Amino acid sequence: MKNLSKNLVYNIIYQVLLYIIPFILTPYLSRTLGATQIGEYSYTYSIVYYFMLFTLLGINNYGVRKISKAKHEKDALGEAFSSIYGLQLFLGLISLIVYNLVSVVLLSTHHTILLIHNLFLISAVVDINWFFFGIEKFDITVTRNAIIKVLSTLLIFMLVKSPDSILIYTIIMAGSTLLSQLYLVAILHKYINFYPLDIPKSIKLHFTKCLLLFIPVIAYSIYRVMDKTMIGGIVSTTELGYYENAEKIINIPIGILTAIGTVMLPFMSKQAKKDQPTMVEEKNDVLYRMFQVCFLIMIPMAFILLVIAKDFTSIYFGSGFEKSGDILMLLSSTIIFATVANVIRTNYLIPNEKDRIYVSSTIVGAVVNLILNLVFIKSLGAIGACIGTIAAESSVMIYQIIATRKNINYKKVFLSISILIIKCLVITLICMVLVNLLKVQGVIKIIITITLFVILYLLINIKALKKIIDKE
Repeated sequence: MKNLSKNLVYNIIYQVLLYIIPFILTPYLSRTLGATQIGEYSYTYSIVYYFMLFTLLGINNYGVRKISKAKHEKDALGEAFSSIYGLQLFLGLISLIVYNLVSVVLLSTHHTILLIHNLFLISAVVDINWFFFGIEKFDITVTRNAIIKVLSTLLIFMLVKSPDSILIYTIIMAGSTLLSQLYLVAILHKYINFYPLDIPKSIKLHFTKCLLLFIPVIAYSIYRVMDKTMIGGIVSTTELGYYENAEKIINIPIGILTAIGTVMLPFMSKQAKKDQPTMVEEKNDVLYRMFQVCFLIMIPMAFILLVIAKDFTSIYFGSGFEKSGDILMLLSSTIIFATVANVIRTNYLIPNEKDRIYVSSTIVGAVVNLILNLVFIKSLGAIGACIGTIAAESSVMIYQIIATRKNINYKKVFLSISILIIKCLVITLICMVLVNLLKVQGVIKIIITITLFVILYLLINIKALKKIIDKE
């Protein structure tokens, strides 16, 4: 459990780093590039992202599960790695060919920026994060990203000076991502003995299993990426710029949630192999504790964003991004739905190979999102996309709860989340009343609101926090 806690800290740092850099950059980019250019970058990235997804074809989750269950010996790990990576390389080469054909033939107006996005796609071809997550070497990932992210941020501040700098910005973002992946490739030899790639064998052994895990990945992308493609294609890249900026803020708490899930996946995958009665009880205990920990962290974040959204976006993004405040308020509710679904997925469904439930839930979410996007985006723009995303996240959560209700005691879960939501509602009302009485505005209003909320939240939940810490 000591290693688990250490890995959890490392991966939270890693995920926060992934989102804190954009958080620092966004005010600068909003004022330098503007909504239209930010929207163009988001639109074109959403296109290359689909090809990146196809390249990895569910290998991220599948690879972590397979590597974590392998013996920690260089030969065994090398054989497992080569077997899985052969499939990834094959899919990557297909993606590169098709992507560039699509860029030239169908999307010629954005051809230059799409050409630079090839660096993103190549980074997906050499992406072996799943191997290092599988052997639980999270510290390597943190160190690598810290250095590269800081350097790329400095380059952006130095070189991106106007809307015309969009291509330079794209080169820095894509190039730093590729460099980050190549570093892991360079140190791979320390952990495995290499085996020749047998691509036909890799396809035969892993394609159908990875495909099953790819279905929820592509379905998830429909309500996390397709909405951007649809806003940019149906409405405008300017409207997409408002949505993109609001989503960057939402991605910070989601990043923490992802960090917890990423660490727990290899741990729970190893636990899933143990079927003794005592171990079943221990697994259930860990699952309920993960619900508690995630609720304690994520629910207050959702309420804080809801309260400060309008004031924060007007100051943080600058003039012209007021609509991002409305979008942020709406999307804050998805944090709670995503928390429940993420805990179920990474702590129960994937470790226990309940892939069909995972697949079905994301298909339901994708269908709901796609239908509502088609109905609302044309008339409501980014707000319409918010409606689709909220409905999708909630439907995924509801489906997973119904499908696992016989295996997980949701009475305990619902009681825990209900109490926390009521507490946060009360704290929110107190904060709003006190801040209005003080008659403060701008940055001071945001700082007082967050400080007051955090202090009251910690005081009210001190017993629950102490209990979790003592148990750990």
